[in-house]
Amino acid sequence: MPLKIVHNFDASFTLEAQAQETLFNLLTSVAFLNQICQQLECKQLKFTELLFQPVPYSLTTTKGMPAEFEKYYESDEYAIINVPPNFMFSAKIFKPSRLCAIYQKVDNE
Repeated sequence: MPLKIVHNFDASFTLEAQAQETLFNLLTSVAFLNQICQQLECKQLKFTELLFQPVPYSLTTTKGMPAEFEKYYESDEYAIINVPPNFMFSAKIFKPSRLCAIYQKVDNE
């Protein structure tokens, strides 16, 4: 099966205010932040309120994300996580079907 290269992919999306509020509350819950910190072995995280839809590989999106978010991928100060599907369901977000969230690692020292 040959690979199909996607030249243009519309990664834009808009969340309804209630859905966004619910999702942000879930993404900033203490238990979830502690779980991510444990996985990343960091002391504290701050949700940047930046979300993006993963995109197919293309010549301009080699990291699977819109190009404007690649600076966070390349930085050790940030972490990009997949939003858990149960969070998407709880917030009643069905389109897009997948989102990624960007967190900033905060140094307490």
